Amino acid sequence: QVQLVESGGGSVQAGGSLRLSCAPSEYTRSFNCMGWFRQAPGKAREGVASIQTGTGDDSTYYADSVKGRFTISQDNAKNTVYLQMNSLKPEDTAMYYCAAAKITGSWYYRRTRCAGGLGDFATRGQGTQVTVSS
Repeated sequence: QVQLVESGGGSVQAGGSLRLSCAPSEYTRSFNCMGWFRQAPGKAREGVASIQTGTGDDSTYYADSVKGRFTISQDNAKNTVYLQMNSLKPEDTAMYYCAAAKITGSWYYRRTRCAGGLGDFATRGQGTQVTVSS
């Protein structure tokens, strides 16, 4: 079974940057949606960003809380998705999980599901901690 491997978490001061990476443990074209959700203690799970992969669409989604600060991108040659996080805030502190899925259906459904379903995807990584100090 393909697993997702994350890297890039750490501790930074507010205003700093981090880049998270996520790649399947083996080459696969099983997914057409990859992204990140986060979970902080005592807070609800939040879908952070997602991208439709390998489809030529490259549609992206961002939570309102990270728009303008985070950028999700993909490197198809490396089968890797990145989350560039700039202008980090203490409220960004959380465990970040990469998640992936193969979504079938209409263009609209795929786009909607890729944006809103990250926390429900069965394929996810172990998580990487991001800590932002003030």
